[in-house]
Amino acid sequence: MDIPDLSSLARPGTRIALRVTPRASRNRIVAEGDTLRVYVTTPPEDGKANAAVLKLLAKALGLPKSRLTLIHGQTSRDKVFQVS
Repeated sequence: MDIPDLSSLARPGTRIALRVTPRASRNRIVAEGDTLRVYVTTPPEDGKANAAVLKLLAKALGLPKSRLTLIHGQTSRDKVFQVS
């Protein structure tokens, strides 16, 4: 699993925009310029991909999942999470 250290973004109130690719070959997070791309192996069914993204992002930030909230993009590939 390729997970970069994103702990510098783990400040309360920080909004993290990312682009999600479901059904990837492996779970990973890639920083491309100012954009974070998150690849998850789960399909986008019944919120499973969102849950996988939340788990992966929380691990990269060094935060519990409960500190992250999906505020935009519930059904979109472009998502915005906020750190609480």
